[in-house]
Amino acid sequence: MKLKHVIPNMEKTFGHLEFAGENKVEQRMINGRMTVVSRSFNLYSDVQRADDIIVVLPASAGNKNFESEEKVKLINPKITAEGYKIGTRDDIVLKNKNG
Repeated sequence: MKLKHVIPNMEKTFGHLEFAGENKVEQRMINGRMTVVSRSFNLYSDVQRADDIIVVLPASAGNKNFESEEKVKLINPKITAEGYKIGTRDDIVLKNKNG
């Protein structure tokens, strides 16, 4: 079974979000021309503090020229997860039956 995405409870998962700037622009060759297919943006969260939240939007959403740290709201968000190892801290173990 593949987990495609999770629909979050925005307030509990992210709290308040602030715009932190553009991240990457993905382009592909379409009909012989380089065309923007998506843009990603960094957001700050007052709940998820370890890393910026990266939001990927289709090119049809347009570019976002918000001021740094302006409060923003996500419309119909879906979460995908990406894991990566940080030193030797990451692991998975059995949960104790008593807690």
